[in-house]
Amino acid sequence: MSEQGGAVTELRSEARGTSVIVNVLDVLRCFTVERPLNGVTEIAEQVGLHKSSISRILSTLEQERVVERDEQTRKYRLGVGLIAIAGPLLANLDVRQVAYPILEELRETTSETAVLNIWDGSESISVEQIPSNRLVKHTSVMGSRYRSGLSASVQIFLAHEDPERCAELLASGEIELSGLSVEEYSARLQLVRERGYAVNYGETSNEEVAVAAEILDHRSEVVACAMVAAPFYRVGSSELEELSSAALRAARKISQRLGYQHNK
Repeated sequence: MSEQGGAVTELRSEARGTSVIVNVLDVLRCFTVERPLNGVTEIAEQVGLHKSSISRILSTLEQERVVERDEQTRKYRLGVGLIAIAGPLLANLDVRQVAYPILEELRETTSETAVLNIWDGSESISVEQIPSNRLVKHTSVMGSRYRSGLSASVQIFLAHEDPERCAELLASGEIELSGLSVEEYSARLQLVRERGYAVNYGETSNEEVAVAAEILDHRSEVVACAMVAAPFYRVGSSELEELSSAALRAARKISQRLGYQHNK
C-alpha cells in the first residue's frame, strides 16, 4: 500500500472512531432532569440512529455502569459509573459557586437569611450569606465561627464527624454543650443524622432561630451545610417546619449539583 493510501485509510478509521464517540455522547445527552428514563426507541428517534445501534451502545454503557436498567419500566437511566469518570471535576467544584444560586432561591422562598457554612475540624465557619430582604433580619459577619454544640451548623458537622474525633472535641470542652450531658447530646446528633437537618430554636440566642441541612458531595461526604436564620419572634412551630423543609430541599439540590446520588 502506498503512503497516500495508508493515510486515507487512517483518516477513514479516525472518522469512524469520531462518529462512534459522537453517537455515544448524543445518546448520553438524551438523559435529562426532565427525562431521566429513556427507552431504545425513544433514544433512536432523538439521535436519528437505528434501534440496533442504540441497543449496542446502551449494552456497552451498561457494562461500564454508565447507564443502568430500571427494573419496572425496562428503560435506561444514567448510572453511577459516570461519578467515577467525573470525580476529578466534581472534587474541584467550588461549593460556594455551586451553592450560591440555590441559596438565593432559599432566601426568596423563606424571606429569611440563607447561609452556607463549612467545617474546619473544630468550628463551623460562615463562608456565604444572602441576607433577608426584610427590615428585621438575622445576619452575621462573613467568616463568623461557631463552637456551640447547640448551633444548628455545628450539630450537622458533629453528627457526621469521625466518632473518635467527635468524642475528643466534646471531652476537651472545645465544643460547648451548654449544660447538656454527652449522652444527651449524642442522642441529639443521632436524630440529626436520621433527619438530615438540625435545629437551633433560640438555644444559642433567644433572638434567633436557625435550621441547617447537610450538603454531601459525590463521595457521600458532608462538605458543607445550608442554613436559614431568622428572628425568633417570627418563627412558630408551623414556620419552623416550613424553614426545615426549605433548608432540606436546598441542601439536597446543592448535593445533587456536587454529584451526590441518593440511591447509589
